[in-house]
Amino acid sequence: MTQLVWFRNDLRSLDNSALVQAARAGQVRGLFIATPGQWRLHQMAPVKMRLINNAVTQLSGHLAALGIPLDVVALDDFAAIPAFLARYCQEQGISALYANREYLVNELARDQAVAAALPIACHFSDDALLAPPGSVLTGQEQPYRVFTPFKKQLKAKLMAALPEVQPRLKGQSISQAPVPEFSDSAFDGQLADWPQDEEAALLAMRRFVTERVADYKAQRDFPALDITSRLSAALSIGLVSVRQCLWRLLHEHQDAVWDDASGPGTWLNELIWRDFYQHVVWHYPLVVKGRAFQADTDAIAWSYDEAAFKAWCEGRTGFPIVDAAMRQLVQTGWMHNRLRMIVASFLVKDLLIDWRLGEAFFMRHLIDGDFAANNGGWQWAASTGTDAAPYFRIFNPTEQGKRFDPDGRFIRSFLPELQGLDDKYLFEPQRYPGPLDYPKPLVDHKQARQKTLAMFKALKEG
Repeated sequence: MTQLVWFRNDLRSLDNSALVQAARAGQVRGLFIATPGQWRLHQMAPVKMRLINNAVTQLSGHLAALGIPLDVVALDDFAAIPAFLARYCQEQGISALYANREYLVNELARDQAVAAALPIACHFSDDALLAPPGSVLTGQEQPYRVFTPFKKQLKAKLMAALPEVQPRLKGQSISQAPVPEFSDSAFDGQLADWPQDEEAALLAMRRFVTERVADYKAQRDFPALDITSRLSAALSIGLVSVRQCLWRLLHEHQDAVWDDASGPGTWLNELIWRDFYQHVVWHYPLVVKGRAFQADTDAIAWSYDEAAFKAWCEGRTGFPIVDAAMRQLVQTGWMHNRLRMIVASFLVKDLLIDWRLGEAFFMRHLIDGDFAANNGGWQWAASTGTDAAPYFRIFNPTEQGKRFDPDGRFIRSFLPELQGLDDKYLFEPQRYPGPLDYPKPLVDHKQARQKTLAMFKALKEG
């Protein structure tokens, strides 16, 4: 009898819990089910669909080298999966199904439906995080609502017992079957800057940890510098595991990993933020349904200025750091994390536009789109979520540009109309005395800030 490994957001043969468990039980067959209709419903970016398609092709080759065939099929949505798997498992003589667990509402419901539809054992493993949801709780056995105590508790657990990295499998090579196209053909962008298989992702991770992570804390907020790991897309589809990242950090930097003041410790905190937001969506599924984590903030009467929102989307707000960041997103499918905070603050705190519109726009464009992290970040910026920025913390986009892009290198790289502008006008082009092919600021930041403060104060006092 054959064990089936159902690959989802774990597109690797190394350190894959479901794959290792299946291999211990006997002969293995792999399956990947593309669901383009469901992906579009979840607003997955075309660039991410293309990345997944390429990664599945590479995974097929890695599995073939181990003697494991990979079948790739396309179904429209999750609803079609249980009946398909029932037929497939019967036809292939499958004795048990193995998969790594996902924690969003629709994915959990899908897996429950599959387990109910199949007359064979279904084994779901916790593989995606440093610690699974439900395992990091307060002294009162309640989920954490704030990041810092969550981080301290998780670090204590990791220091007491590190999660194991699964052993490398061995097998007799077979021929690789062709992988069909299932991504959105409308996407014609380039993916050269992103790892598209597990070996490339591991190499990128090792280079970052050995060459750049020491400077990560000091330099990570400057978008013109090549200092970030650029592993977010690989982590989002499982080309590399978070356990592999932790072990490499420890191998290269030892105890510095546990120090928040160090570069390695700062990057570990970013990985823990990723865990935290996955725990949040599991414990509080209301955030998956478009609700604010802080229930009282659902009463905010967000405005919807269609022209202002369109200008934000297109990078035409009149604030250079905001516009350069938005053009980076649309042109490349990625945005530097500091910039994500700046543009989110501008949309919700300067324009008073509903954070959900920005959240959806990001998902439609990000190659590393991850619902939990994206939702958590937007609710942080909007002061509606866990660990939310205090409502009175409102980024000044002009000052943020001066602070984090002081020589204007990033701004000029995405705003060609400002390339020749003198430094003294670059962050406030409206002050330039001559003609300029660049829009005036959409709002007066000082006035917008006062309006936002008044709105939130009224909400809190009401």
